[in-house]
Amino acid sequence: MRKLIFLFIFFLFFFNNLSFGHVKHYEKVKYLKYSLFFNENIIGSHNFTFKNVGNIFYVKSDGEFNVSKLGINLMKYSTKSEEIYENGKLIKFTSKTVQNDKNKYVNINIKEKKLNIDGSSFKGLVNDDLLIGSWWNHSIINKKKQISPISGRILDQKVKFLGKKNINLNGKDYKALHFHFLSNDNKPLKKKKLNIHVWYDEKTLIWLKASYDKFGKWEYRLVEHGF
Repeated sequence: MRKLIFLFIFFLFFFNNLSFGHVKHYEKVKYLKYSLFFNENIIGSHNFTFKNVGNIFYVKSDGEFNVSKLGINLMKYSTKSEEIYENGKLIKFTSKTVQNDKNKYVNINIKEKKLNIDGSSFKGLVNDDLLIGSWWNHSIINKKKQISPISGRILDQKVKFLGKKNINLNGKDYKALHFHFLSNDNKPLKKKKLNIHVWYDEKTLIWLKASYDKFGKWEYRLVEHGF
């Protein structure tokens, strides 16, 4: 019984500390650069830049990848986005994405103390505590819903902590916190909209890596970061 109480207190303290920093935890981060792999072949990149001006925090990102075979493009993707936070709260988000010549978008602002979403897959008002599913912000582990940065779709999620892992990226060792994000629905595992493994650095809480399976194995891997 004492052991169960100890474990409960440990995990309560652990997750409260993860959520305490929120956006302010990243105020000293200047950039994060990732390589994107498909079946262990590098196919693109995704980069984030961070800027803090007074109580306003800006996060810009751009990414692109191309999957081809025998010189034929099977999937081509590019995206640009900007997140703006005031006193740690999301107040604006914009993104434009082109996937195989199909345009997708999201525009978010504050309306009636809620997030007003105008997206290619969803339009409407949602609670202002939801986060964009762009993974760099570790606070997303504490949310029951996330907003798709590509289309604005609202995804119900459940998150499982799988423990601490030692991982190596570009010759550097990290002690990582491993989480599994799943759509909170009754669909079979392979048909879920959300089924992704994400790792954060235990010390800095920087997003290190993400992986999922869809017609093959996809991985985001941190290649460079700046403070």
